[in-house]
Amino acid sequence: MKKWISILLLTSYLVSTTELYQLLKIPVLIEHFLEHKGDNPETTLSSFFKMHYDNPAQDEDYQTDQKLPFVTHSSHLVLVFTVNPDFFIEIKKQILPDHHQKIHSYDDNFYSKDAFNSIWQPPKTC
Repeated sequence: MKKWISILLLTSYLVSTTELYQLLKIPVLIEHFLEHKGDNPETTLSSFFKMHYDNPAQDEDYQTDQKLPFVTHSSHLVLVFTVNPDFFIEIKKQILPDHHQKIHSYDDNFYSKDAFNSIWQPPKTC
């Protein structure tokens, strides 16, 4: 079940954000090819592609030609983020007390000087 849900979500994401949605127009391509094949039985698939994709002409079926896959392109999902011009960040200085405490960056009980020194050694040549 998880597999099918993940496939469905991935497919819906790819169809909405890439040119993959053009593949959903393939039935229009097949139907339009069969119309041309009915008008002229000698029409081949390569001649159909050349007629519609290589040098498209504005003929009587131009509206149908524009519905074919990869003829027209539309913009995908576009996200635009803007910042409000009235947006500002206020930084207040923190007032430190008069007496300063020493803050240790390590715990003396767990600090092993031998282990630390064994890590940071210069490279040795043979």
